Amino acid sequence: MTDAKTRIDETVKANDVVLYMKGTKEMPQCGFSSRVAAVLNYIGVDYTDVNVLADEEIRSGIKEYSDWPTIPQLYVKGEFVGGCDIITEMALSSELDTLFDDNGIAFNKEAADKIREANA
Repeated sequence: MTDAKTRIDETVKANDVVLYMKGTKEMPQCGFSSRVAAVLNYIGVDYTDVNVLADEEIRSGIKEYSDWPTIPQLYVKGEFVGGCDIITEMALSSELDTLFDDNGIAFNKEAADKIREANA
């Protein structure tokens, strides 16, 4: 487990935005991962995706690392943000915009607004 925790910690700290997910950002393999990846892709966030299905140590290790039982998990600037429901709510309430702005993460504000308009 230490090796997985070390690899997770290094990945989270070396990248501004990391999504631990089932599948990849190009081909998500579960609905929840697909929803979060779709939001990030649509608003143009540059992020690192980690496919937990490709490594069982990472799949179980990420849950322990964050003390969060589900996948996907989003990290921004080394901090755990949340899973699918939290990211969805943050996108709809503009909190995700604020988080990215506060951390200097580039994204398409017009696209973020369109998500909110489509869900109003």
